[in-house]
Amino acid sequence: MNELNKYRLPAPVETPDGFIADGKGRLVPTSSIKPQHMLEHDMVTKVVGFACDLANQIRRFRSHVYADAAAFDQLLLESYGQRKRGLRGKGNVTYTSLDGLMKFQVQIADHIDFGPELQAAREIFRQCIADWSEGARDELRALVDDAFQADQAGKVSRDAVFRLLRMEFDDARWIEGQKAIKDSIRVIGSKSYCRFYYRDKPDGDWIAVPVDLAAA
Repeated sequence: MNELNKYRLPAPVETPDGFIADGKGRLVPTSSIKPQHMLEHDMVTKVVGFACDLANQIRRFRSHVYADAAAFDQLLLESYGQRKRGLRGKGNVTYTSLDGLMKFQVQIADHIDFGPELQAAREIFRQCIADWSEGARDELRALVDDAFQADQAGKVSRDAVFRLLRMEFDDARWIEGQKAIKDSIRVIGSKSYCRFYYRDKPDGDWIAVPVDLAAA
């Protein structure tokens, strides 16, 4: 199957004239089907068919966008006597039209997980909170508890954990706990995002074009 035409309707079951297959593959006379049910069938088939065509068009568009951006990057690097390995780099890049009215951004987001060092960080922070109990604010204790509270899938909140990295205290144990968090970070994959914008005038607000290429 062509990856750019990934989505396609299932082939209809061949049936004699005047019959249609039901959900169990049985032949049902169309004359016995209520008109509203036949209308619903026709509507669903048409709408899902359009949805598949649109999804495939977005996949083709995604391929063209990244290919065009990669070709431009290659030409730009060659103009400076450099070569680029791979299709895209890891950085975030914004491409802008000369008139400043259109732009699109290519962003690479890493997917991360946390290793066993995170448990060490939790114990260190809890010791700090226990020793600071006289002066520790309730908000700080809540932040630490939230950071290590796993959801039903056993995952902790990345944002909550990273908030602890932005908090500064003189206690060497706190700094060691932050180091344990950093050591626990595992990059398990990445995903590319492309966002499109335009505006009516150079000093106007950017308007986002809602095309989700990440899910294509």
